[in-house]
Amino acid sequence: MATVVLLALLEGCASRPTGVLSPVADTSPSTSRVEMLVATTRGRASKPGEMFAGERGMTPSFAEITVSIPPDDVRKVGEVAWPKKLPSNPTTDFATLRAEEVSRDRAENWLKTSVSQSSDRSVLVFIHGFNNRFEDSVYRFAQIVHDSGTRSIPVLVTWPSRGSLLAYGYDRESTNYTRNALENLFQYLARDPGVKEVSVLAHSMGNWLALESLRQMAIRNGRLPPKFKNVMLAAPDVDVDVFRSQIADMGTPRPQFTLFVSRDDRALAVSRRVWGDVARLGSIDPEQEPYKTELAANDISVIDLTKIKTGDSLHHGKFAESPEIVQLIGTRLSDGQALTDNRLGLGDHIVTATAGVAHAAGTAAGLAIAAPVAAVDQNTRDNFANHVGVLGATVPGGPARGRPGSVDCGSAKTTSTKICDR
Repeated sequence: MATVVLLALLEGCASRPTGVLSPVADTSPSTSRVEMLVATTRGRASKPGEMFAGERGMTPSFAEITVSIPPDDVRKVGEVAWPKKLPSNPTTDFATLRAEEVSRDRAENWLKTSVSQSSDRSVLVFIHGFNNRFEDSVYRFAQIVHDSGTRSIPVLVTWPSRGSLLAYGYDRESTNYTRNALENLFQYLARDPGVKEVSVLAHSMGNWLALESLRQMAIRNGRLPPKFKNVMLAAPDVDVDVFRSQIADMGTPRPQFTLFVSRDDRALAVSRRVWGDVARLGSIDPEQEPYKTELAANDISVIDLTKIKTGDSLHHGKFAESPEIVQLIGTRLSDGQALTDNRLGLGDHIVTATAGVAHAAGTAAGLAIAAPVAAVDQNTRDNFANHVGVLGATVPGGPARGRPGSVDCGSAKTTSTKICDR
């Protein structure tokens, strides 16, 4: 398994500029724009072009961000066109046109105005997964919104991930740290009479955060709000036994849950080893018992993406890279339909998500996996020393400098079965 992770790192990781959130001017008539509201429990970054870091903030923060998307003839649908150098060139790269931290009141006003001007008054809340820097989650969500063509108002919830392969434990605890903030956002959307419908999309470790926040909300309110129509669990890094308990605690009626699985997901295979060899929800075989019966009993739809091939060598980030999947999910949500029904067949592959990466515990074994990459990749070197210092190990090639950094590795069959107060 260590070999699998290392090969994926060497294939997928490449140095690219950081600090891409410094706004640039865009006068090109051929670009598209995605405007989003951001709610985050991250602490502020020291560099303006990063906005928020991987450390935890004492209180939730908010931002309004506009991302420019280059024309389709220079970018494949499903790809984030990261700039090779700064400043970004909007004609060929994703570029930030506006990135402004705002007060809670301004965030509420932005949401109210945007929803009132939308055609269906719906909101799409996206929660990213493990090993995502702030800018990773912003650009990936912008790609999802643009490529799907959804009319829903985009709201990004980004939690304190250090953007490091070796920070799995820290990232997991950061999702727990963010549960109350996300529940309060959900409660706000449920109370807002202007919002007609809410859909939730979570990826990888972000599913734990989404499920726990929905569970808390259901227990507190006695049920989940009727306007919460679709909850999409993409490659969930969640213990199957814990998921059974979470679903039971939510009671009925529930939103339409759609589970996206891939049995060849290598990242979840690593996670399974970390968590005591208990199956992860995102890699189960939905045709095998007891899963088949349990999913049907709970009316959870399953879309099996095992046979879908994309450029993601870990098979964990297929969801954002398949043009058909991203476009179909946007069409279905915009039409106000459930993601699956009896008219869908093998060609209807539905799901979307942010970039996926390998999971590894912050242990000596994890350091051994990452060490060869640290010798050649600047992003890895920037972060390597912190973990070595904690473990009392020796850094190959000498000490590293800098902030807690990043290893950036990425950015069907159906079975029916006030904002962010902590």
